[in-house]
Amino acid sequence: MRILFFCMGNICRSPVVEVVARDMFAREGLAIEVASAGTENYHIGERADPRAIASARACGYDLQDHRARQLGVADFSGFDWLLAMDRVNLRAARARCPAGHAARLGLFLARAGLDGVDEVPDPYYGGDSDFRRVIELAEAGAKGLIEVVRKAHNPPTESSDR
Repeated sequence: MRILFFCMGNICRSPVVEVVARDMFAREGLAIEVASAGTENYHIGERADPRAIASARACGYDLQDHRARQLGVADFSGFDWLLAMDRVNLRAARARCPAGHAARLGLFLARAGLDGVDEVPDPYYGGDSDFRRVIELAEAGAKGLIEVVRKAHNPPTESSDR
């Protein structure tokens, strides 16, 4: 399975979710490849935002090697799920989505089954607490995706009491 997480510039939210999901999937023994991208071309080739790097490092995640990239046409067929951090970027991706691939698109937190929150807020103009919130949502969302994937691959069976 391959999952692409995306936001606007690929320097704050989506790279954090990528690194958190990669780590959590590996710890759970799940062979899920993850990547991230941005819907816009603002930061192509740049490192993650220094505040995102610092908040990730404080929680045990390494974003040092991340380089921003833009969502491309090949991503729509190359990934099983393309998960947006918010509705604005989901709309932007839908506008570019080739025919036949729209079912692969969704909101990250909604696909993860989180109740009460379906968007990862953009911390770019915020402070440290906003970047910590992204880590919290990334961890909760990755945990939810683990449960979704496990249920899809191990559907419940009916028990017989005969």
